[in-house]
Amino acid sequence: MGEQTSSRQSSCVERTLEVFLVFLRLGLTSFGGPIAHIGYFRREFVERRRWMDDEAFTDLVALCQFLPGPASSQTGFAIGLLRAGWAGGLAAWCGFTLPSMLLMIAFAIAAPNVAGPTGVALVHGLKLVAVAVVAQAVWDMGRRLCTDRRRVAIALIALTLLSLLTSVYAQLAVIAAGAVLGLALCRMQANDVVPAASYDIPAFAVTRKAAIAALTLFVALLLGLPLLHESGAAQYVRLFEAFYRSGAFVFGGGHVVLPLLQQQTVATGWVSSNDFLAGYGAAQAVPGPLFTFAAFLGWIMATPPNHWTGALLATVAIFLPGLLLVIAAVPCWQTLLARPSAAAALAGVNAAVVGLLAHALYSPVWISAVWSPVDFAIAASAFFLLVRWRLPPLIVVVLCIAAAIGTAFVTTAFAL
Repeated sequence: MGEQTSSRQSSCVERTLEVFLVFLRLGLTSFGGPIAHIGYFRREFVERRRWMDDEAFTDLVALCQFLPGPASSQTGFAIGLLRAGWAGGLAAWCGFTLPSMLLMIAFAIAAPNVAGPTGVALVHGLKLVAVAVVAQAVWDMGRRLCTDRRRVAIALIALTLLSLLTSVYAQLAVIAAGAVLGLALCRMQANDVVPAASYDIPAFAVTRKAAIAALTLFVALLLGLPLLHESGAAQYVRLFEAFYRSGAFVFGGGHVVLPLLQQQTVATGWVSSNDFLAGYGAAQAVPGPLFTFAAFLGWIMATPPNHWTGALLATVAIFLPGLLLVIAAVPCWQTLLARPSAAAALAGVNAAVVGLLAHALYSPVWISAVWSPVDFAIAASAFFLLVRWRLPPLIVVVLCIAAAIGTAFVTTAFAL
């Protein structure tokens, strides 16, 4: 009996270590954003390792795209959970997140030491990258999520509301309005409902009680942290609340976190607009999840907690709501995906976030980066390289930085 227990424990440790090493390699090599990450995962876990079949993987991806949060990180966490239980889920998240988190912290450390004309041009090049990347996200998400006049109308309503409202809760109000409009307008258009599975649904090591506990914790933090914030809680709580709220309301794609984080960090004076956009541009050049942009922001906070404490708090806070929702959803994923009302509300929310991201493309991204016709030419060229030529973001980052530095040198030479 003791030998069997010891054998099971040894097997669990081996599986957890296997999960961590596989996801660490993916975290070091997965360039290209969330959609590319899903492709890497499918090749690794369906075709190569056969941890799950194609149907189960497709449904799991659909569930993670249905929920708020970073879909690729949620999918990886769920795969680790399926393979090696709770420890496997944590190992998968750590392995996939750690490389890009450390790279973003390294950039945050180096950024203040980048001075002179070359340094200024480098930062400006990163800001122009952000213009192209966000424009690509608006273009791709608009075509994918606004597939009829009703959803286009919801996106335009969201864009208009954000242009008129100045409240710190404007973005959350727009997301809520999108859900209501989706229920009213998109019920007959919600064709994203997943039919009942004709295969054996994988058994996750998540009980119904654990799922309810995760959902309860998600709601308690979402509602309770703002109350602590308003009551004059310590800056640690305020930072955690800001990033937790941002992570909880990301629908439709990782780039949607940009306007949410901008509202929580730049508008509050915690981070300068220049640093924010430079960090967002740098995030396009690293592998792994885009959400590790939070580590950069946590490090460069103007007031404590910052540096390591701020980076760790911000990273955990922004990922936590999405992971809690995965834990809450996996025991009943087929039932959740098959609800027409849920699919209709999600259609409205996704259309609203297209408007949300389009507004962010103008402010702060465009107005902070495009200062001249040459800037416009660089950003437009980068956009077409991403959309039409499908170049990897890393190459586009390098080209934009080179163009910005070259422009600065030419401008300086003519000035002399």
